[in-house]
Amino acid sequence: MLRYRIIPVTPFQQNCTLVWCDDSMEGALIDPGGDSQRLLAAVREEGVTLTKILLTHGHLDHVGATGELASSQSLPIEGPHQADRFWIDALPQQAQMFGFPPSQPFQPDRWLEQGDTVSVGKENLQVLHCPGHTPGHVVFYHQPSRWAQVGDVLFKGSIGRTDFPGGDHQTLLDAIRNNLFLLGDDVSFVPGHGPMSTLGEERRSNPFVSGRMG
Repeated sequence: MLRYRIIPVTPFQQNCTLVWCDDSMEGALIDPGGDSQRLLAAVREEGVTLTKILLTHGHLDHVGATGELASSQSLPIEGPHQADRFWIDALPQQAQMFGFPPSQPFQPDRWLEQGDTVSVGKENLQVLHCPGHTPGHVVFYHQPSRWAQVGDVLFKGSIGRTDFPGGDHQTLLDAIRNNLFLLGDDVSFVPGHGPMSTLGEERRSNPFVSGRMG
């Protein structure tokens, strides 16, 4: 069984997600955007042993604490897709752009592709490449529990912005409709910001992808 805890971090209220295997109690942080001590406190509260960091994409509000945590906790970094390498290489410029303090540089130990899997203890997450918000954005999907962490691809009632370098509105719509929605209406998801929803609810009512806009 895969368990999770959402921990909003930084003034951007980005949903870092602690996921862990209920059997082994090994876990991962998905998108540690900042507030590293708060994240480590949550890990301790849940009794989880961190084994890795997973990244959906390279924007600073999702990766800001990655270098610090990877170094201090000796954690490998998996994700995103290598098309987001330029975002990770540009962390200093991102910090200036977003008004964040400088982040410790890092490079992923493993770039991810469509169809890859990542392990969290005894559980496996499927990797979907869903570009558009950024060219290398990935989604993590746990089929047995019908649960996904979708980063900034899709939100309750909205979709990711596409006006940053490498973004493309039509590419994002195609990724949502032709990759993400194929998982099924009953899949619940954690977005990069804001409340959870289900793919079915967004397919029916989200104006950007329900056919009423876009």
